[in-house]
Amino acid sequence: MSANDTTRVVVLISGSGSNLQALIDAQQRTGTHIAAVISNRAQAYGLERARHHHIAAIALQQQTYRSRAAFEQELMTTIDRYRPQLVLLAGFMRILSPRFTEYYHGRLLNIHPSLLPKHKGLNTHERVLAAGDTEHGATVHFVSAELDGGAPVIQSKVAVLPTDDSATLRQKVLRQEHLIYPAAVAWFASGRLSLAGSTAMLDHVPLPPCGLLYTEHGTLENLTARPSERSVSGNGKRPTTEQIAGEK
Repeated sequence: MSANDTTRVVVLISGSGSNLQALIDAQQRTGTHIAAVISNRAQAYGLERARHHHIAAIALQQQTYRSRAAFEQELMTTIDRYRPQLVLLAGFMRILSPRFTEYYHGRLLNIHPSLLPKHKGLNTHERVLAAGDTEHGATVHFVSAELDGGAPVIQSKVAVLPTDDSATLRQKVLRQEHLIYPAAVAWFASGRLSLAGSTAMLDHVPLPPCGLLYTEHGTLENLTARPSERSVSGNGKRPTTEQIAGEK
């Protein structure tokens, strides 16, 4: 795959960057080139991950700017310097303004550790346990001005067991995040995923309100193959787009 065939990506982070690592590792499979990683925390380990892979690593700390608006303007200027077709939030712990989300409308994705629309915001694992939920998970969604309120693309569920605590739930959900985020990115890079107004579309078909549901038994290759490229199922019919993420 040549550089002209790849989708240029900028990733925004605040922390260790485990989702960033999954995205870096999947670049060839997803048809992407991560041009830069930007963090609002200079000590974020994710910047080291970027440097290790010879990716531009930039720290922009909001406290050094006179206002939130000035910080966001510099953030947008820095992002645009790398000419991305897609901007990814991967643990970026800043609430973005409507001006920012509108500017990158349709090319800004986030991954959130809950089954949206449940448990928007922070501390989702603790809140799942406090609520007595029997399932938890992660959601990839387009970003809108509403916090964690953009159109969902794909979700993955995990069971909440009586023995689970917030640490074990975090690890279970992270494993799913590392699969479904690259899958959604691959769909976007191949032209299959888009945003029409406030509706996520895959293969020109509106996605369900909560996005596609992925099961724990799939693979990245399974998720990213077009229906016409996938093996024929037991009933002699090829699976539909709606079935791609749900097959075991």
